Amino acid sequence: MALTSQTRVVVALGSAQTLAYGSTYYLPAILAVPMARELGLSSGLVFGAFSAALVVAAILGPLAGRRIDRVGGRDVLALSNLVFAAGLATLGLAKAPAVLLVGWLIIGVGMAMGLYEAAFSTLAGIYGPRARGPITGITLLAGFASTICWPISAWLEAEAGWRLTCFFWAAAHLGFGLPLNRFLVPRGTQPLPSSTRQEGHAAPAGPAGLWNYPMVLLALVFTTTWFISTAMAAHLPLLLQGAGASPAAAIAAAALVGPAQVAGRLLEFGVLQRFHPLLSARLASVAHPLGALAVIAFGAPAATVFTVLHGAGNGILTIAKGTLPLVIFGPAGYGLRQGMLTVPAHFGQATAPFIFALLMERYGVFALLVSTSLALAGLAALLALGRAASTERA
Repeated sequence: MALTSQTRVVVALGSAQTLAYGSTYYLPAILAVPMARELGLSSGLVFGAFSAALVVAAILGPLAGRRIDRVGGRDVLALSNLVFAAGLATLGLAKAPAVLLVGWLIIGVGMAMGLYEAAFSTLAGIYGPRARGPITGITLLAGFASTICWPISAWLEAEAGWRLTCFFWAAAHLGFGLPLNRFLVPRGTQPLPSSTRQEGHAAPAGPAGLWNYPMVLLALVFTTTWFISTAMAAHLPLLLQGAGASPAAAIAAAALVGPAQVAGRLLEFGVLQRFHPLLSARLASVAHPLGALAVIAFGAPAATVFTVLHGAGNGILTIAKGTLPLVIFGPAGYGLRQGMLTVPAHFGQATAPFIFALLMERYGVFALLVSTSLALAGLAALLALGRAASTERA
């Protein structure tokens, strides 16, 4: 496929992913409080509904991945835009807590079909082993999701209210995301091998057969990574204030996470792509612990160092979630593997805001010792993964 065609696909998917994340995953940070206030709820209950959406995404992820393996990702991604629009419209219409919950559950169905895992699987189907570059490309674009969509959501909420904000994003999925996914993404699938081996990679099995030792190690890496990422996304400004930063300084430092993620992905695209993705992932897994220890030791003056290191490491690890299964297992059955790996990762995401809130309430900034320990556990799994994957292919 020509470079111009690949660029078109990457820009289309990256733009669609920016919308998908900005209008769903990053939405509660702006709208949870006004939603709760109008409906007479605590903001914690709104975040609880969002966590329920992540659980739905975890349960349905393997089904979406297997479907992409069979027919390609174009139509699955396009359907996700319709589901996202329906969920957001339901939120906008919600007059009772039960309807709000239903809206988030619908969005959870869309998340199973329309976030990174589905986009990565789509690229693996189109480009096969050459998908590492396109995967990096869409994460470069979608890394700006919070930077672009948080200000839009905040402005719309202030000017028109949270309901019209939800309707705006629903319309964006129909008028922008749906055409991108449906008309600019080819229907590519990697043929499933009839033999048990292909180019040194194991052929895909059913879900139970996927859980070999390398898969367990990958699941541990991605679960710890996504737990930390979600906890920081939900609590970073407050955490930095607990380290001694003023509210304005905490928000300014936290805003650097998005650009730092993109910087990390540029490093992956320009330099680290020449090496095995295990090296990139191992280097990235050290970034959060280094930044966390700096802010624990030095307080507010190290806030910027922490957010930049955390963001850069998280940006590279997002790419690793797409590239490591591709390199270790090959493109055949990639969608199902991604779906299986999302199950523990999404459960980690779902519990992260609540658990880390309890840790912050009790330990303040020292809650970062817990996230540091999780990151180091992920690093240990990555160190073991190279040997395990080599043994698996032998």
